[in-house]
Amino acid sequence: QVQLVESGGGLVQAGGSLRLSCSASGIIFSINLMGWYRQAPGKQRELVAVITNGGTTNYADSVKGRFTVSRENAENTVYLQMNSLKLEDTAVYYCNANLRTSPFKSTNNYWGQGTQVTVSS
Repeated sequence: QVQLVESGGGLVQAGGSLRLSCSASGIIFSINLMGWYRQAPGKQRELVAVITNGGTTNYADSVKGRFTVSRENAENTVYLQMNSLKLEDTAVYYCNANLRTSPFKSTNNYWGQGTQVTVSS
């Protein structure tokens, strides 16, 4: 059983900052990719930022230069530092991990429960 637990969401004014954290626990052999997705009301879930176990990152164009994804491999934890927040960043943010629970099994995707980020004017 694998669990992803997120923290750090909340209400912030436009231009402000928030930091999200997500820790993976359970039977984990290795984690390839960790990152963040978001879903705003009435919209599809979209990629925000991901990071490989080697530190290579990928960002949505809408957050480049404002958000930074980082990872602590030893702790199976991923972070999302969000600066210069805009109204359109309001969404539920979901942590994602692509991992193996055994060297004999293929990778699977796991999701956190989501954390609400609300940006106000």
